[in-house]
Amino acid sequence: MNKTHLELCSSAEWADAVRGQIIPWVIGDTDLGDDVLEVGPGPGRTTEVLTELVPRLSAAEVDGDLARALTERMAPKGVEVAHADATDLPYEQGRFSAVLSFTMLHHLPTAEQQDRLFAEAARVLRPGGLFAGNDSVDSGPFRELHVDDVCNPIDPSALPPRLEKAGFVDVEVDANEYGYRFRARRPRT
Repeated sequence: MNKTHLELCSSAEWADAVRGQIIPWVIGDTDLGDDVLEVGPGPGRTTEVLTELVPRLSAAEVDGDLARALTERMAPKGVEVAHADATDLPYEQGRFSAVLSFTMLHHLPTAEQQDRLFAEAARVLRPGGLFAGNDSVDSGPFRELHVDDVCNPIDPSALPPRLEKAGFVDVEVDANEYGYRFRARRPRT
């Protein structure tokens, strides 16, 4: 992330948006189960809220500095933070009841890497487990925030077949002018 983007994602304003808008829109009243993984938490504003919603939370963050800072901040709350790439997760198959991704898919530089993340999410989910998240839609202001940063937004209309190809069922994608949310399940059998 570039400096401006990192400052925004660390800000109190972003924390308010995460708590009041993003997480409620993505999760709603969905039961996340007992063992949840968040991929790409960045500075961890979403992680802070998730600790209040689930009994066991893990997070995989590719940036070493952000992973260390998040480990220090979240250790008292029992969050297991791994310095790990979401396209190659260090977790056993079928461990998690839910995998969540908040406003980070566009940080993967290629569609192939995004698809590997989807496949990894399916791999580490239990049968019937939920993969859910959100991201922004492409726009001029969104691109301006990502100058000298990775910015590979996904067209929300292209997401369902990609998630299905990764092995998900019951795929739902809802979009507005600013972003989209998705929910999908690993098949029960």
